[in-house]
Amino acid sequence: MISCQRFVIIFLLILSFFEVQAQQTDVIGLVLDIDTEEPLPGILITIENSGIEVATDARGKFSFASQNLPLGEQILGVNRTNYESKRYPIIIEEGKVLDLGNVFLEIDLSEENRQIGTISLSEDELDGDDASSFNISGLLASSQDTYLRAAAFDFSAAFFNPRGLDNANGKVLINGIEMNKQFSGRPNWANWGGLNDVQRNRVFTMSSTANDYTIGDVAGVSNIIMRASKMRKGGRVSYASSNRSYEGRVMGSYNSGLLDGGWSYSLLLSRRFGEEGFREGTLYDANSISLSVEKRISDKHSLNFTGFYAPNRRGMGTAVTQETVDLKGIEYNPNWGLLNGVQRNSRIRETEEPVFMLNHYWDISDKLSINTNVGYQFGFFSTTRLDNGGTRLFTDPNTGDQAFLGGARNPSPIYYQNLPSYYLREPNPTPLNYQSAFLAQREFQNDGQFQWEDLYFANNLNQNRGGNSTYALQSDRVEDKMFMANTILDYKLEDNITINGRLNYRKLESENFAQMEDLLGGERYLDVDFFAEETALLTGLGSELAQADLRNPNRTVQEGDRYKYNYKVDAEVYDAFLQSQFQFRSIDFYTGLSFGKTKYQRTGYYENGFFPGDRSFGPGEKLDFTTYAFKTGVTYRLSGRNVFTLNGAYFQNAPTIQNSYSNARQNGDVVDGITEVKIQSADISYIYKSPILSGRLTGFYTGFQDETNVGFYYSEELTGLPSANNQNNAFVQEVMTGIDRLHYGVEFGVEAQVLSTLKLKAAGSFGHYIYNSNPDLYLTSQNFPNMKLRFGDGKTEMENVRVPGGPERVFQLGFEYRDPEYWNVGLTSNFFSHSYISPSGLLRSDNFALDTDGIVYNDYDESIARDILKQERFDDYMLINVIGGKSWRVGDYYVGFFGVVNNLLDKEYKTGGFEQSRTSNYRTRGEDLNRENGPLFGNRYFFGFGTTYYISAYVRF
Repeated sequence: MISCQRFVIIFLLILSFFEVQAQQTDVIGLVLDIDTEEPLPGILITIENSGIEVATDARGKFSFASQNLPLGEQILGVNRTNYESKRYPIIIEEGKVLDLGNVFLEIDLSEENRQIGTISLSEDELDGDDASSFNISGLLASSQDTYLRAAAFDFSAAFFNPRGLDNANGKVLINGIEMNKQFSGRPNWANWGGLNDVQRNRVFTMSSTANDYTIGDVAGVSNIIMRASKMRKGGRVSYASSNRSYEGRVMGSYNSGLLDGGWSYSLLLSRRFGEEGFREGTLYDANSISLSVEKRISDKHSLNFTGFYAPNRRGMGTAVTQETVDLKGIEYNPNWGLLNGVQRNSRIRETEEPVFMLNHYWDISDKLSINTNVGYQFGFFSTTRLDNGGTRLFTDPNTGDQAFLGGARNPSPIYYQNLPSYYLREPNPTPLNYQSAFLAQREFQNDGQFQWEDLYFANNLNQNRGGNSTYALQSDRVEDKMFMANTILDYKLEDNITINGRLNYRKLESENFAQMEDLLGGERYLDVDFFAEETALLTGLGSELAQADLRNPNRTVQEGDRYKYNYKVDAEVYDAFLQSQFQFRSIDFYTGLSFGKTKYQRTGYYENGFFPGDRSFGPGEKLDFTTYAFKTGVTYRLSGRNVFTLNGAYFQNAPTIQNSYSNARQNGDVVDGITEVKIQSADISYIYKSPILSGRLTGFYTGFQDETNVGFYYSEELTGLPSANNQNNAFVQEVMTGIDRLHYGVEFGVEAQVLSTLKLKAAGSFGHYIYNSNPDLYLTSQNFPNMKLRFGDGKTEMENVRVPGGPERVFQLGFEYRDPEYWNVGLTSNFFSHSYISPSGLLRSDNFALDTDGIVYNDYDESIARDILKQERFDDYMLINVIGGKSWRVGDYYVGFFGVVNNLLDKEYKTGGFEQSRTSNYRTRGEDLNRENGPLFGNRYFFGFGTTYYISAYVRF
């Protein structure tokens, strides 16, 4: 034991000796902006071909004191996003300090334009109704990695997700405060949409690599720095035009830089607008304001305030069948129609959630700093939809029994009974069937839009008879109040050892309810469920079952009132994070760990008729989850040009709120067996760097266990329910637990600077993402409120089914030309393959093979069943993108423009979709898919944009 201790002491003394020797040789300097002469933090300083690199500190200073520098003639590189890279020949002499003094960097106009364009084209689609809401490109917008830049810009059009991970697997921070939502785990990009000019300063760490602010997650961490003193001094005014999501955007911003008295500020105003984008009827109405003010109290203390508010309204599209696209094209959107000659969309998404934060920066010494942040977010997030279940109360004068009369057929233009296939659904159609199909096709092609005037007409008739509205426009509304606080520590224990830590707290109060937005010409709406009726599986009177709130029966509501459902979820998160980073000449490594608690509780404000008593009303069960994580990684520099990295991590994360309850709108039932999600990840990379050629090759693996998913849909002919009077048809909640996934593959990016003005690039990823378990599955519904409906062994056969989420395989070839006269042009060709439809869990359960009596169909054939259940793979496709711009310097002003054309060849392609579960068994599903004139309930798809453009002109001063 003693000899071991002596060995350790001698070893540490030897390390200390060499460290002291290395500190006698150093290269130091100060990096400044050439225009403002302000110090630039976070600049990467490298000794080329040595593998040695450091970053400038908050004062713009750099030093290689902790590095064992190579002697003699060397090349020092200076690099930062949005600035032109510099290379300086230097001579390093042993035992001497080389002071380079002030090193000036000039802004790279073409790179600044590229990044602004990337952020613009990503963020304006990241809050959509389709696969875009899961897209990870917003996380990657600041990365300089060749592959990740391709993923953020060129691949994002196909909603490609690196490593098959969506944005719930990554963290978005603003000034060190996490912005991911507790409900879904995803950031709501609309909260800071339109703030491009003040959000260019981003720090991205890939996968589970070391991060100074948080333990992170497997998809990485992006910290957006909106600190006033870190904004580049000057102003910018720009105008952009596009045909993607909005038609126009005007933006103005000004950053003061450091003023006398230690003050600095940043202000931005912007507006985005348009009657429709590429998709019909998708209005865009958004305003944004951001203000940051910072006071440098002393050399050690600085206080920053940042507030931003980005209210926006957007018209949404929806998934459609192939039949619909064949008739109307990929621009078609069924959600809108004309009302008094003006477009009106029935699905409007609106966000108003201002954010305020206070950040204190305390540099206790040159080695120790503490950053304390407090944030508060409030407001609402809502999406409208049509309610066609309006009724009137009828009381039998003889018996006193009550009934609700009314309701109407689904008025959507893509309702299956409005399409030609409905009239040709039977074998051997008659001439009358063909005539009806032709008339339906003609009507759909000539119009096929939402008939607002018909809804107003029906409601006016009801009103004239003293009745209620049959049709109304409701919004599903969420009003959040989120308090956030953390303290982040950065301690340089030694010149080559850094300790990072964080204590974090989040508290959410989230009210969820339906709100009556528009009675569509009527005066009131009866708050009951028209579809409620007494059955063998239901106890109680239909008039009671129908009540949204038994404590306020037969209540009529007006515009602005809450109705249907009304509940609150309280959530609290505590966690602590600790990380150590070690740097040596040839090897760097890090370790990090975290521990935390996450708690949820639902409180119902309505007592639902189907779920009476404390099952829906009042405080529900308290959920308590334990979270922890461990990660480690190493970087080994074989030589200056050859670098290897290895990262590994284990996470245990809390499930999201939306996947913890089977149907929180109606009751407080917790998902059976809900537990924490376990994730393991590892990646190994080879990195090559030279003045001409650079690249990265990475192999990756990610495993998930115990995930949960809750889905909602209408299904027919469910096994285990009475078949009389269609009691085996129901609107259900599908709950899947114990979902395991396996993601692995290879990704690469390479650039070749073949000329001083010409760069060639290639990037790609070849992934394989599968479910590797058969999850548990059960259904819940108000039609059978006292049971969890399971089929056979209670499993769904998902093992080896592909995980949806964009293409698994992508490949890019392209070039960039940057002229010394400040104009640039680039072109990329991008190939996408192996995209899959989102599979139905119900179709792969035993319900598929069983008749309503629970016995296997007598004509069941395994080979035919496999064909029916074969997961659809979308067609491969290629997209060509072109980018270009030009800048001029006129005195103290910079003037320029930047433009992008995506999908130059106007290729039609699918970005996602899902299998419908309405026909849920062997016979009905097989019959529907094999109809000669097309299925009634075929797969529904999301389509990418055709040829689109984005062009921006600006003046910077």
